[in-house]
Amino acid sequence: MGAAGSKTQRLEKALGTTFPESEHFYGLENFGNTCYANSVLQALYYCMPMREHCIAYAAQCEAAGTTEDDLLSSLCDLFVSISNQRRRCGVHAPRRFIAKLRNENELFNNQMHQDAHEFLNYLLNEAAELLEKREKKATGQAAGRAGSEASASDEPSAPPPPYKAKTWIHSIFEGILTNETRCLTCETVTSRDECFLDLSLEIEQNSSVSACMRKFSSSEALRAENKFFCDACCSLQEANKCMRIKRLPNILALHLKRFKYIEQLQRFKKLSYRISFPLELKLTNTSDQTDNPDRLYTLFAVVVHVGSGPNHGHYISLVRSHTHWLLFDDESVELIDEANIHSCFGSSVDTAANTDTGYILFYQSETWDSSSSTVEPSGSGRRTAAGAAPNGSRSASGSSQRGPAQG
Repeated sequence: MGAAGSKTQRLEKALGTTFPESEHFYGLENFGNTCYANSVLQALYYCMPMREHCIAYAAQCEAAGTTEDDLLSSLCDLFVSISNQRRRCGVHAPRRFIAKLRNENELFNNQMHQDAHEFLNYLLNEAAELLEKREKKATGQAAGRAGSEASASDEPSAPPPPYKAKTWIHSIFEGILTNETRCLTCETVTSRDECFLDLSLEIEQNSSVSACMRKFSSSEALRAENKFFCDACCSLQEANKCMRIKRLPNILALHLKRFKYIEQLQRFKKLSYRISFPLELKLTNTSDQTDNPDRLYTLFAVVVHVGSGPNHGHYISLVRSHTHWLLFDDESVELIDEANIHSCFGSSVDTAANTDTGYILFYQSETWDSSSSTVEPSGSGRRTAAGAAPNGSRSASGSSQRGPAQG
């Protein structure tokens, strides 16, 4: 028996009766520096709302005979294949998914190291776009006709409808930020909303995710040449601006910006700063309009970057399943203690040997916002840019960042 077989046997023995027989734990084959994809795919597979929707979508398409050869279908088929395996543990080859990814996006069509966050952002936005196209194709021009009739009416405009997610990707990951600007002369507050599928956070040494979130929403003074044009005053005025969360997502994905471009060096540098992240999280940077601002989030997955620099590295994922934690490292899967998560906080000393650092954190809300979806889980946009229009979902960030390539 090979090494892989013996590892699988050890894992099956370790699992024992702790996990349901229907749950599967499969490593993913690496097709040449595809750990950036494998780590994110494992996190998404153990995001139960995502898995359930993917499996249901695949069944729906098969029943209707409308299965498409696209990235979303490849993802759904991958999740279905893993969940239907006869053995609880093993190694699966996501060959079709990786081939489709490389065919659809030139950025990933090579053997180079890639960035896990860029992959996550592309995957979620591409999946959402495919779902929207499918919905538009199914409904035809009905929405357009209804809009024309409404615009021709002399009736006063109705108030905006309550929030409704466009797709199940949005119902799972989408939140809404509101950019509030307060004029210091007349105290008028101007708000502009934008949607997000994940949040990118600036980091500092010896900090925490909660502190990073507070910094994300810290007030910015608009003075001198940066004065704000106040419509109420009809002139440029001094103002304070801040970004707050108006609608909390059901699944909160947080990207820690660990790769910083150093102008003097003309290259990216990895920030191995120690950033602690809790198993349970409450957000304090919500707006006055936020429903249930005290929602509690539970950590269920961490994509970890391993390596001392941005140009060479590796990605693994730590995943919570049925109160236990597992480590997924491409083909390898093993049970770990919850305390092992602390080793991924980073280092208090920049030159320390500890280079395993949390990079993308996935939290699930303890209370599911049913207004965003017609399906409640049985468990518990576009590319990266801030300033998205309200009808698009993006990765929101304090400032834009394109990460360096990783593997």
